[in-house]
Amino acid sequence: MSGAYVIRRELKLAGVAAVQDQVRAVGCEPVGKGTAEAAMQALREVTKKLNLAVNEEKTRICRVPEGSFDFLGYTFGRCHSHKDGRAYLGTKPSRKSIKRICDAIRADTGRHTLTRSAEQMVELLNWKLHGWANYFRLGPVTPAYRIADRHANYRLRQWLRRKHQVGSKGIKRFPDQYLYDALGLARLTRLTRDLPWAKA
Repeated sequence: MSGAYVIRRELKLAGVAAVQDQVRAVGCEPVGKGTAEAAMQALREVTKKLNLAVNEEKTRICRVPEGSFDFLGYTFGRCHSHKDGRAYLGTKPSRKSIKRICDAIRADTGRHTLTRSAEQMVELLNWKLHGWANYFRLGPVTPAYRIADRHANYRLRQWLRRKHQVGSKGIKRFPDQYLYDALGLARLTRLTRDLPWAKA
């Protein structure tokens, strides 16, 4: 798909909240900008006949691999191999997707959850982490997994510190060994051992 123009479109029925994400590739070889613009205009005409409307704010023309676009939680674009620096077209979890899992972890470890036991908290966090990782398994996911791991580690330690009213940062009282070995907190980066492309 190198050099192809990609149209990301979102069709939304007037007054209906449901949104349909779609990506339309224009050609398999490099094409002129006019071709992509013509396809965009054709898209507008087709959707109009179907009594649908293109969301102009969320619709754009993107040239790959010079640019990138997000679709279904992934960023599609140029990636680089950590082994030899080779560039290739691939996918990775988008920044928004990483932010969402971090926000979810933050919400689940708020002060309002201090009545839970440590075991219940870890079970909840592991469920969230594994569910997220089960979806985001394509492409070089290790950097994204590392961010999620660090955030879960930090938030669980902060939660334990508040629960047990520890004045310090809690690193000595609740070291990594305690979080992972004693409580069983999931570590997503270990899952990449079974994903040969995760560190590509």
